[in-house]
Amino acid sequence: VAAAAPLSARARPQDAAGKPWRKAVKYGMVGAGSSVLEKFQLVQELGFDGIELDSPNGLDRQEVLDARDQTGLPIHGVVDSVHWSKPFSHPDPKVRAEGVRALETALQDCKAYGGDTVLVVPAVVNQGISYRDAWVRSRAEIMRMVPLAEELGLNIAFENVWNNFLLSPLEMAQYIDGFGSPHVGAYLDVGNLVRYAWPQHWVEALGRRIMKIDVK
Repeated sequence: VAAAAPLSARARPQDAAGKPWRKAVKYGMVGAGSSVLEKFQLVQELGFDGIELDSPNGLDRQEVLDARDQTGLPIHGVVDSVHWSKPFSHPDPKVRAEGVRALETALQDCKAYGGDTVLVVPAVVNQGISYRDAWVRSRAEIMRMVPLAEELGLNIAFENVWNNFLLSPLEMAQYIDGFGSPHVGAYLDVGNLVRYAWPQHWVEALGRRIMKIDVK
């Protein structure tokens, strides 16, 4: 199969400000390739504009940087890979502290890779974690890392997932605004919204708070 022409060489859709959209994939989606470099090469050859890694990820940082530099494929950001197992809403403060340390690692990795966002699931609500507790705990824990994000010039972007939290766009906007920082925003997943809402309503309500979009 012939590789697609790079998106930079084709007409791109643009946002309301006239800026071009860029399309990337997540590293975990790349099944082919036996090395980081081979995976980066495949993504680049297929015409994507970037790639997003998990963090912490167990990969050798220098190998990742070498693959980025050899292919010219930007690492636009990372996904906090611990936010499900060590949620910021957990009743045990020790577990929450582990989650905060993982977010700190993700921010440092993102800076080293040259990215600009860390995707974060802010909290999990379940039978043992109330909605109110999730709101209060997660805001307090994530707030600890906002100064670091600001210092590094990075963004913390909350993804809407099936975690039973932030179930409406107005609520998500309120949650984001509560951090009082332009470095905190939304990583809008339009596929996840189909379960209980209409994506266009979220776009309208969140507006400038949307930093990036996940599409399924």
